[in-house]
Amino acid sequence: MDHNSQQAAHRSLSFRLIGLAAGMFAFGFLMVPLYDIFCEVTGIGGKFDTTAAIVENTVPVNDRTITVEFVASLNEYAPWEFRPAVASMEVQPGEVYDTTFFARNLTERDLVGQAVPDIAPGQAVKYFQKTECFCFTSQSFTAQESKDMPLTFIIDPDLPEHIDRLTLSYTFFVSKQVAQIAD
Repeated sequence: MDHNSQQAAHRSLSFRLIGLAAGMFAFGFLMVPLYDIFCEVTGIGGKFDTTAAIVENTVPVNDRTITVEFVASLNEYAPWEFRPAVASMEVQPGEVYDTTFFARNLTERDLVGQAVPDIAPGQAVKYFQKTECFCFTSQSFTAQESKDMPLTFIIDPDLPEHIDRLTLSYTFFVSKQVAQIAD
């Protein structure tokens, strides 16, 4: 192989490697929006809107009962006590229900907490509508403060018939937001 053909081969390889690096960067950059689209289309991942739903006049489905289980979890070493008021509820689609989650700051300093919701099965996400939820905003706690945090929800009567059990889980963590608690 002569010198010119060797240079051409190196140049070709360099362009291919630069193109590969640019392609990997673009793929990494697009992963989050592509994942969101994938979850929305398939219902996988339990992602749902964290804004209050506007409930229009719905007619309760009296001959159908859905079990809603509530799960609370914390990151390892999280400085909270966090649990649902009830482990589960039997609900009828179309009816509005209220419950609470209890949280307590276990530290001697003010903290701000944030709850991140998830629902299973993923296909039920669009049928579970929260009209009030502590997860919509960050929660401020003074040292050792505890509180019951409200959750109001309704299950859309159009929930597929094969779904008779939902699990609503929240992970509660310390927010990076600085606690600004009024005296």
